[in-house]
Parts: sequence; structure tokens; C-alpha cells
Amino acid sequence: MLVLASSSPYRRTLLERLRLPFEVAVPNVDERPLTGESPCATALRLAQMKAGAVASSRAGDLVIGCDQVATVGGAAVGKPGTREAALAQLRDLRGRTVEFHTAVCLLDTSCGASEVQNVPTTVQFRDFTDQQAERYLDLEQPYDCAGSAKIEALGIALVERVVSTDPSALIGLPLIALVTMLKRTGIEVL
Repeated sequence: MLVLASSSPYRRTLLERLRLPFEVAVPNVDERPLTGESPCATALRLAQMKAGAVASSRAGDLVIGCDQVATVGGAAVGKPGTREAALAQLRDLRGRTVEFHTAVCLLDTSCGASEVQNVPTTVQFRDFTDQQAERYLDLEQPYDCAGSAKIEALGIALVERVVSTDPSALIGLPLIALVTMLKRTGIEVL
């Protein structure tokens, strides 16, 4: 059985694209970065921890763990949670570049083997107005998204450019990397 170790509805929706049967199990891990840890290292570590936390009760299953860390100018960009925080975040991000590190881990509980990969994505935000940011927030309410914009929806209007080897990475689950990992375990998506 394939198991997604995540509470994210976005990751669940992405994994459904592969049309493979899977279950969801919510991992219980401390997601705070370690002192001096790079954003990439944090994402990789947390993806592995999430898979490991679920794997302990899933003998014989393949467990997928994911994590994403976003930064701008070296500072972490988190999920805003509220409209006010989202508006402040968008004001800070306009005209700037955000680096997203999205890590995926596939852990085979039958043998203990795991593979983990980071897929970086660079997002250049447009120089939009406060009025445009407020209108966007009124329409989409992306308070559970780092960067306060859903790239897969109307948030694309706030973005000038996205650079990545995997367009699904920005949404939270790098499917190209995952398909490759699954193939190495003997699972062919098509």
C-alpha cells in the first residue's frame, strides 16, 4: 500500500493525479528548523521524519513524506494564517524572488530503504498594487499557503515567473521525482 504521510489537502490532490490507490496518515513531527540548518536541509530532514513517523505503524507499505520551506532574502516565508498576515506577506514579496525547497521522501517499510530528493523552485513575484493584493485575498483566501498565493489558481496573476524542473513541486509534492522513485521500487504509474 502507498501511504501519504501528510495532512495537506494540496498534496493529497496532487498524488491523486497519479491514479494509484493510497491512504493518508498524518505524521506527528516537530517542524521547526534546527539552529544553523539551511532551508534545503530542513525540507529534506522533515520529509524523512514525516515518512519515518508514519512508517513505524505501516509494515510492508511505501510511505511518502514531504516538506516545503520557502525563503526570501534568507528569511523564512511561512503560512500566513490570517488575512492581515497574508496582506503583509504579499506586500513584502511583491517584486521579489522567493526560493521554495520542496523535498519528497519515499520509504519502503518492507526493507527500510528510503530515497529523498529536494526540488527547488524560484518564484518571481510581480510588482502588484495593494489593491490587487487585497482583491486576490478576498477572492482566494490562501492563508494556508507559504507566500500567500496559490500558484495553481488565481495566485498565478501575482507571479511574473516560475523556474523549476517540476511544476508540481511548488504546490507541495514533486510528482516527477516521486514517479522516478516509485519506478525504482517496481511501481509503474502507467
